[in-house]
Amino acid sequence: MDAAPDTPSTRRTQAERSALSDTRMLDAAVALIVQRGTAGVTLKDVGELAGYSRAMAGWRFGTKANLFAFVVRAVGEDWLRALGDAVGDKQGLASIHAATDAHSRFIRDGADRTRAFYLLWFDSTGPHPELRQVISNIHERRQRDVEAWIRAGIEAGTVRQDADVTSIAAHFCATIIGIVYHWLINPQALRQLRDLHEGLKQQMTRALVP
Repeated sequence: MDAAPDTPSTRRTQAERSALSDTRMLDAAVALIVQRGTAGVTLKDVGELAGYSRAMAGWRFGTKANLFAFVVRAVGEDWLRALGDAVGDKQGLASIHAATDAHSRFIRDGADRTRAFYLLWFDSTGPHPELRQVISNIHERRQRDVEAWIRAGIEAGTVRQDADVTSIAAHFCATIIGIVYHWLINPQALRQLRDLHEGLKQQMTRALVP
């Protein structure tokens, strides 16, 4: 069914209509990914669930891979904003602890969007090069951010001078993905997930504290 047309009193600008369309498409795609998995999602169903015509999502995205990349980018931007708020001007170990706590909250509070994001993350190993490139870019950005936090800590004297920056950052990122996989398999085990995040903070403390 097409979305109801704007009336004179509620007429939106083009930018507002585009933003509303993006939100509806995102919510519809997330719901279908969580319910059916990525293989069960069709552009037609996304358009209909979003309240538009069957052809709308096809016209908007062209392919499922482009739709999935849109979801990853949108949720990824939410995560970056939350991470920026959490880390602020912290550096070194404090940055890593704040980021770890933020990730724990991101899983707990944004469950459906976060679940769809990470289902697509793991699906990026499949036959969608566009999605794989988007995920690869996000992963590289995470690695660079962690490395920058550690180097800032070294410069400030709060992180050991001989810290292997690249290896520790890679370990942090890989452990986060392992925690995510555990959550996808056991979504109700929130206390255990909290403990896993706390364990990661302890590992980073042992690796970085002088």
